[in-house]
Amino acid sequence: MNIQKMYTAVDVHVNGEAFRVIKDVPCKYYYNLEQLNEQFLSELVEEMQLLLNEPRGFIGLNGCIVVPSIHKEVDAAVLFFNHEGSIPLHYGGIVAVITMLLESGYLKKRETNHYKIETLSGIFSVHAYVENDEVVSVSFESKLCYMIEGNLQVGNISYSLIQADKVYAVVEKGASSPEIHIENISELKKWGESTLQAIQKQSLIKRLILVDSSQKGKNHIKSITFHEDNFIVRSPGFVSTIVSYVHALFKNDYIADKPFINESIFNSFITVEKVKKEETGYIFRFESRGFITGMQTFLLDPTDPFPTGFLLK
Repeated sequence: MNIQKMYTAVDVHVNGEAFRVIKDVPCKYYYNLEQLNEQFLSELVEEMQLLLNEPRGFIGLNGCIVVPSIHKEVDAAVLFFNHEGSIPLHYGGIVAVITMLLESGYLKKRETNHYKIETLSGIFSVHAYVENDEVVSVSFESKLCYMIEGNLQVGNISYSLIQADKVYAVVEKGASSPEIHIENISELKKWGESTLQAIQKQSLIKRLILVDSSQKGKNHIKSITFHEDNFIVRSPGFVSTIVSYVHALFKNDYIADKPFINESIFNSFITVEKVKKEETGYIFRFESRGFITGMQTFLLDPTDPFPTGFLLK
């Protein structure tokens, strides 16, 4: 066994999403985060698979590699990845990383409660509030999210295309779609797969959001997000929430100047507020909280019969 290939990770749960935060990666010189990301993608493929795949991980797990930033004013830099590869940005990952850094003592609490985290999508100003050595609230602003086109039609399906980290199709729940309840999970999965395939025949998308707006008078929706690989996001989702908010703004289905609530199929919630309207779209503010669920040490054993792990879908 090669003990040199040993990694310690902290697992953090944020609004129904799981993150594995790794800090003890091999030291690398880098002149920007993009160049470091390319190095890691070519040199740490086995390690990334080891940390995310089963039996140590699962299909819904996200990875966060934390390194020192080259900018003096920035507290930490982070690279996000999942089973598909590198992710330029994960809002829940920012919550996970700042929670881990503060609660593990890597960052000292400041009176201002203000910290800066660098990602491939830019530097984020984060407010994190600590009480009794626990991070009880994390807030920051999103990147721009905007409507590409609304009122599109394929067959009997009406949908909108919205740009966030990628292009999402948003469909309002109608008579042909199942209720967003856990007992309907199999039916929802079949509906999501067929609807996504139908929309992909005329629009280049990899994500589909089904929205139940029956409580729109309370600025409250329920949603479920489907991925191209048939994976269902069971959390409300930070991006899914702001995409759904832009869809609601387009339809005027909202109450101005009030928080917007997105509920998941498991009845967990994310609340966002509209910060400002830009020329092409909107910027939102998130407020959330992360919970450290464990600290684990993993070994990459060259004699392991499943060196890259496996995934159960």
